[in-house]
Amino acid sequence: MNRVNMIKLAIVENDEDERFFMAEAFGACDGFEIVGEFGNGDQLMEWLEDMPQQQPQLIVTDLNMPGKNGYDIIAEMRVTRPQVRVIATSTSHMAATREKCLRLGAREFLIKPDVFTDYNAFVTQVYNMVGPELMQN
Repeated sequence: MNRVNMIKLAIVENDEDERFFMAEAFGACDGFEIVGEFGNGDQLMEWLEDMPQQQPQLIVTDLNMPGKNGYDIIAEMRVTRPQVRVIATSTSHMAATREKCLRLGAREFLIKPDVFTDYNAFVTQVYNMVGPELMQN
């Protein structure tokens, strides 16, 4: 796929292994171009300020991280960059977690895959959620 037609993605995940697996899965998909990988929201926000030409269209973020967490990212993006879609991820299966993410402005909340091989389905699910709307922009 032509890079012009790819969704620019930033991944925010404090667990290095989880971030690696997520990046591998998204990187293997023709629909995404990973423009940044970060260990927490503080790193993401600093990068967004320093690299305005590299703005993502989509952020996939963990919720529970040191410093600025996923909830903070969702809330800040809603105010400062409302055109950027945010999908929150966690191992939590609690309905209240999803409801809070959506209330703060997340595009969606998804439960993290249990094993690496499930990341392909996760990436497909993310693409099906945001691909059509972001490819039009």
